[in-house]
Amino acid sequence: MRHGRFATGLLIVSMIALMPASTPLQIAPAQAMDRAASAPSAQVYFHYPVDGIRVPERFTVKIGLKEMGVAPAGVAKPFTGHHHLLVDTDMVSLDQPIPSDYNHIHLGGGQTEVVLTLPPGTHTLQLLLGDHMHVAHQPPVMSKKITIYVR
Repeated sequence: MRHGRFATGLLIVSMIALMPASTPLQIAPAQAMDRAASAPSAQVYFHYPVDGIRVPERFTVKIGLKEMGVAPAGVAKPFTGHHHLLVDTDMVSLDQPIPSDYNHIHLGGGQTEVVLTLPPGTHTLQLLLGDHMHVAHQPPVMSKKITIYVR
């Protein structure tokens, strides 16, 4: 398999080398994904924790949603989505799938709460509703970013 990737890369490099210097090299931008519509007055918010609160290292995040429904990832149903919890990170690109890692927690089973363990210190949390393909709705349904203090 490695030889195949190397050969493909070598072929591309060879093709570029053979192009006249006046030929501009154009790389296509990442395709923006179609975004599902959100309900006009939809809101996602934290039941717990709330902004500015002190919490233990292990605590339960409880999520509220108004004017839309919750459905597991992969289920395409109008005006539904599933929650994503952004921990200590900035908002993601809204027209691309939401990453899945330590800072972007997917609640793809349709959960409305999750147990979180964080080290002592200051942390930020934000919620973003994603559609069946983990892409933000149009317009996006996101909470304000809150700050919590882990003791």
